Amino acid sequence: MSVTEKLAAKLPMSRGGGGPVVSVVKLHGVITPTPSPLARGTININTVESALTRAFDHDRLKAVALAINSPGGAPTQSALVGERIRELAKGKKVPVLAFCEDVAASGGYWLACSADEIFAHPSSLVGSIGVVTAGFGLNGLLERVGVERRVYTAGAHKVRLDPFRPEKDEDVEWLKSLQTQLHDQFVGWVKDRRGDRLASAEDLFTGEIWTGAKAAELGLVDGVGNLRQVLAERYPDAEISVAEPKRPLLARLGLGASAAFGQGPGDRVLGAMEAMEVRATWSRFGL
Repeated sequence: MSVTEKLAAKLPMSRGGGGPVVSVVKLHGVITPTPSPLARGTININTVESALTRAFDHDRLKAVALAINSPGGAPTQSALVGERIRELAKGKKVPVLAFCEDVAASGGYWLACSADEIFAHPSSLVGSIGVVTAGFGLNGLLERVGVERRVYTAGAHKVRLDPFRPEKDEDVEWLKSLQTQLHDQFVGWVKDRRGDRLASAEDLFTGEIWTGAKAAELGLVDGVGNLRQVLAERYPDAEISVAEPKRPLLARLGLGASAAFGQGPGDRVLGAMEAMEVRATWSRFGL
């Protein structure tokens, strides 16, 4: 297959002509401010900015569709991307439709709420409106291997929840307070974007997750359907233009996490830990 044929295969919905355009932006991956150079799919304001700009830049733009497949991640990056989508939509005065694929959970659902309408496949996993913090308690590990750790600070609370020190109740309470503040922001964003479409169910904001079919009953999404189906019905004469966020060089070359050349042992260990963290994030949803 030639390069041209490969490109055409990636855009099966594209058609030439001078009619209206619907832009599709792919938002796939974990939301993180520090993506691994080997990662195949991560989302943050830097990686998606060019794709969003291209998507909203068509002269004949009729609408923008977000194809979302994300288990969530960093709250600030979720908010930054969501706010950027709203800014561009307001400037172009076009509707934005979000389509949940395998999962639009936590930060992934935050992104979906930046759309005017949300659709999901009946089997999609949607919701998880909550905040989670995970780590390891390594207290005593260094002593067992004969290593002394030295940390010097100015400020009584400069080192909180140090994994190499015993956990303190006051630090856990501080963390819970921080999570509550972030959760309140998340809930506020969902209520602001979804309004009276939300059901009055008490467990909407407990971090629970539902199938797309149930999410439609709860008002978390507006309907059940997939991107091709809905766009074909809404915009039958539109040309579809797909914009994908930029990916790291090694991912674009198809080398993935197996590429270890040019890396020292420390880099490989860190890369492996990052890969495990990403894998764990997806695994929470059985993916």
